Amino acid sequence: MRGSTDFITEAGADGAATLVFTGPLLVSSLGAVDHRLRGLEGPIAAIDLSQAARVDTVGAWTAWRLAQKFGARIIGASPEAERLIAAISAADDNTASVEPPRLPILLRVPEHVGIVTIGLGQGLLLVLGFLGQIVLASGTLLRHPGRFRLRALVHQMELMGVNALAIIGLMSFLVGIVIAQQGAVQLRQFGAEIYTVNLVGRLSLRELGILMTAIMVAGRSGSAFAAQLGTMKLTEEIDAMRTIGVSPIEALVIPRLLATMLMMPLLGIYSAAIGIIGGAALSALTLGIPFFTFLARIQEVVPLHDVWVGLIKGPVFGLIVATSGCYQGLQVKSDAEEVGTRTTAAVVMAIFMVIVLDAFFAVFFSEVGWG
Repeated sequence: MRGSTDFITEAGADGAATLVFTGPLLVSSLGAVDHRLRGLEGPIAAIDLSQAARVDTVGAWTAWRLAQKFGARIIGASPEAERLIAAISAADDNTASVEPPRLPILLRVPEHVGIVTIGLGQGLLLVLGFLGQIVLASGTLLRHPGRFRLRALVHQMELMGVNALAIIGLMSFLVGIVIAQQGAVQLRQFGAEIYTVNLVGRLSLRELGILMTAIMVAGRSGSAFAAQLGTMKLTEEIDAMRTIGVSPIEALVIPRLLATMLMMPLLGIYSAAIGIIGGAALSALTLGIPFFTFLARIQEVVPLHDVWVGLIKGPVFGLIVATSGCYQGLQVKSDAEEVGTRTTAAVVMAIFMVIVLDAFFAVFFSEVGWG
């Protein structure tokens, strides 16, 4: 049966006691006496290990800690125990700084900016490489149409399109109400409440319908793409697909990419229509504009090119959202924590790029006369 650790104190002639350990000083047996050792009070002149059957690293550290606490010497230690105590003492006497040296702030800031800039450049190259893989895989599918996974495409269209109708409809309806209410408050100062129809119609069809839809899809589907592919990367499913000769780009990325590009314009028009209905409902309740008169007026004041602006933005925004989600998901390498980090990065990257491109489109369409 395994022995247990114990100790006794022997009083000395000078009033200082000697602490004598009995039994093995092992990590498995010290727990029973640890609270008693911590409650010891001095003075203790010596710590006797002559009756300790065996001593491991934890036992040697316990004896050394007590010796440091009471200023005692260790006696009766076996050669093995002496080596362990010497090693522990040498490690504890290390006075090297645990913090790495830091540059002065005037150098540290440019260094950090340089590291971030290099990281952005490397990330841009990786994204371009990922887009190149998508182009090559698309060319392969055009040459061999039988390899295209139509069921995967339909499934993704259902997940990111049909299943998003409820949340996008609710969001668009409320946004339409807010636009109409805030616009009417400002236009009322000039006696021009009737132009609330123009404001709601053009803003919904041209900007907010597709922009809010893209942001919602980025948070809902882009994050899902990153999490799904990242988890598959961790569980080595993607490596297994490559092993059996299946291209992950063809099987996983392209169906998600096409589904997002196809559904985004439809969701954008749906969002704009629901936003207009929300604005019409508020106008009927607070502005005295009949509901159907509001809708009829929309056809007169909203030019057709505003509809085309929303439709043109849709596939581009869908491409950005799907590419961000799939790219970040396939970059997962180490652990589950990175899945969360990459999922967050996918959403941030998609929303940032969508807003930047929306600003670009605003300037571009204004220059071509569709302002």
